Amino acid sequence: MSKQAEVTASRLGSRGCRADIDTLSEGFDLVAELVLPLFSFYQEDKTISKEALVNEQIRAKEVRLIDADGNQVGIVSLKEALEAAHEAGLDLINISPNAAPPVCRIADYGKYRYDQQKRQKEAKKKQSTMEVKEMRLGIFTEDHDLETKAKLVSKFLDGGDKVKVSMRFRGREMGYTAKGEETMNQFASMVSESGKIEKKPVLEGRNMSMVLAPITAKEREKAAKAAKEAAKAAEGTAQVEQ
Repeated sequence: MSKQAEVTASRLGSRGCRADIDTLSEGFDLVAELVLPLFSFYQEDKTISKEALVNEQIRAKEVRLIDADGNQVGIVSLKEALEAAHEAGLDLINISPNAAPPVCRIADYGKYRYDQQKRQKEAKKKQSTMEVKEMRLGIFTEDHDLETKAKLVSKFLDGGDKVKVSMRFRGREMGYTAKGEETMNQFASMVSESGKIEKKPVLEGRNMSMVLAPITAKEREKAAKAAKEAAKAAEGTAQVEQ
């Protein structure tokens, strides 16, 4: 092959490579054009799936229907349920997708979503992060010091926190573990209006500890009611004796 022919072939080869590159580039653009919208739709569908399915988004053939007044209609076809929602001028909301068949309710979706968000916010407010505070006692702590520490622990308990009460025995103090347990129980009785013993005093090595938990509102009401009934019963007994 002559030198000129080699140059010509080289040029043709480079043109062929460029043509192949251009073809591949167009191919990638076409794939991106077709696939990316599908990917974004999939992402949107995942987001929608977190919300309650509404109207035509519901895919079940039949559903257990609840009407706008909260009455159980029973199992009907999806078409019948959608027609009933349309006639009421409301939406068909899938409120229990995992049930068989899924439970759907006729309601205003905007109001339903607002109510759900409101309930979630109220639930978050009620959920308080409980911390575990710690209080250390001595075996022979004087009553005055115990009262001071009991006031502080009562504040922790009233604030909804648990309290771990601990005591360490050094050297010969190991011979006074019974006294340590007595002090622990005395301390628990001093804060009984605010807390209760969740874990009784336990000796582990040279350390003794117990856990106090706050008294719930229901437990307070129950205790107040019991005290009231006890006082009433005592008053009745006193009148009988007179």
